[in-house]
Amino acid sequence: MATKVFQLLLCISLITLAFPLPSHARPSKPKAENPTSFGFIKHLEGCQKGQTVKGLKQLKTYLNTFGYLNYSPDQTHANDDHFDHALEAAVKTYQLNFHLKTTGTLDAQTVSKMTAPRCGVPDIVNGTNWMWAGKKKANHAHNIVHTVSHFSFFPGNLKWPPTKYQLTYAFPSGTNSDAMSAVAKAFSTWASKTQFTFSENPDHDSADLKIGFYRGDHGDRAPFNGANGVLAHAFAPIDGRFHYNEDYSFSVNPVAGSFHMETVALHEIGRLLGLGHSDVQEAIMFPSIAAGTTKGLSVDDIQGIKTLYDLEARN
Repeated sequence: MATKVFQLLLCISLITLAFPLPSHARPSKPKAENPTSFGFIKHLEGCQKGQTVKGLKQLKTYLNTFGYLNYSPDQTHANDDHFDHALEAAVKTYQLNFHLKTTGTLDAQTVSKMTAPRCGVPDIVNGTNWMWAGKKKANHAHNIVHTVSHFSFFPGNLKWPPTKYQLTYAFPSGTNSDAMSAVAKAFSTWASKTQFTFSENPDHDSADLKIGFYRGDHGDRAPFNGANGVLAHAFAPIDGRFHYNEDYSFSVNPVAGSFHMETVALHEIGRLLGLGHSDVQEAIMFPSIAAGTTKGLSVDDIQGIKTLYDLEARN
């Protein structure tokens, strides 16, 4: 793809968190419950084709955001609360991607998955379902064993050139040292499975990768909008930007009701290196993550990065 691709990354609708970084410094106590922008979907449980229910227009926006629904401007029911055939088809595709029964109705399992914390990057781009686009048979042991991979890449297989395998990263001045340490650990994990090396650069402007905490419009054409369900985002190679949403809080250690900072960083760094979403729930590149949990790299994540960069298997 000739044009520069901007694809946001990870994002996660919120609840409450234990390690806030609004000024990159101050910790705070976990708050009670913080409703997310996806909470409206809970009230739509049981809806199916043919019904007209308040909130379905908002659901259409949600599915459009993640690539499942694309009405033409003059298409009937594009801007109303009617559950039409197009919406049913979008729900079925979503259910297929997330290994749910493809009923086309908003059953309890589908609503639960839609309201879960997730990445802000679309699963379907320009009609290509990127949660399935990476499926391919990978041969091992001289074609004796066949396994199916579920990883995916950015459109055009964007990646860093061989001359840029020694990447530097930097944080804005004043970033909390615990946050910096958590991200550094995530870089170390990726380095152990790839040809990349990552080192911190004291000069923010000259670093290849820039990690920071921001709120609102922060100059990357992907503004945060408060607690809108997007926890962080990152951009495809070779852009190098990875931003946490400063309106949310994070935990260095796994804490109930909080998102684990290092786990979020692992997902976002995967995006910085060129990985898309995987439909393997155990993979770090799965679109959603539960609060209070940690994740590491799965076999699928490692196979994905090795395939993208044509690497030999490493222990």
